[in-house]
Amino acid sequence: MRILITGAAGRLGSLLVARLQENHDVIGVDLADFDITDFQVTRGFIVDAAPELVIHAAAWTDVDGCAREPDKALLMNGYGTQHVALGAAVAGAAMLYVSSNEVFDGKRPHAYREYDPTSPANPYGYSKWVGEQVVMRHAARHYIVRTAWLFAHGGKNFIQAILNAAQAGKTIRVVVDEVANPTYTNDLAAAITQLIATERYGLYHFVNEGICSRYVFARYILDRAGYTDTPITPIASAEWQRASTPPPYSPLANTAGRALGIHLRTWQAAVDAFLDTEDLLAKR
Repeated sequence: MRILITGAAGRLGSLLVARLQENHDVIGVDLADFDITDFQVTRGFIVDAAPELVIHAAAWTDVDGCAREPDKALLMNGYGTQHVALGAAVAGAAMLYVSSNEVFDGKRPHAYREYDPTSPANPYGYSKWVGEQVVMRHAARHYIVRTAWLFAHGGKNFIQAILNAAQAGKTIRVVVDEVANPTYTNDLAAAITQLIATERYGLYHFVNEGICSRYVFARYILDRAGYTDTPITPIASAEWQRASTPPPYSPLANTAGRALGIHLRTWQAAVDAFLDTEDLLAKR
């Protein structure tokens, strides 16, 4: 299958390129190739590439940046996605869109299933929700894959931030009232690879199994990396000054994927695998 992947220089996009090119004809593109906010250029590039599937992994994922510049967030994540979807439609390609748990407001007391009502509570979530709407409207054959709290090798992520603070002897303060599913990009890429092989289009929640607060996530990271004596100060999210307001309780339930036999390991096992790969897992 001929697959075009946007955001190919990103952490998820690069994993998808590496994994899928083993069995498919993969075209990886990023900002240097075309700007998704330019409709004519985006549509033209996709049509000329003639893919059978477009995986749209490109996004502006700076949640606080989106809160400060909501119009830019909407342009990139919402209308940029519309441009990609329209290009895929003209090319006759199916489309897979990577979305977020932040399309939910986090006010329900249980994990969100795929078809629970959405209600984004911040500009980033709204921009990703708009992206979902345009994909559903313009890409007849589509997958929408929501995920949460991604951590990946390279670049900035929550695990590295916590460990860097511990190594520097800094005071670590982590919120206790923000809950979701930590998710390893390697596992997400594997799940997406499994999904596209099924051609079972629809809405999916791909996250590592289990839920936790940011505080519990941080405590587990420190303990498994050998910083068991490093204290963490639990705080409420209201005490952490930031531009965006994340949903307080937004874990996702992998109901649809599990029905197809697509399972992701527990978030604890995923963190262990990440730390082991980085040679940061403490020896027992």
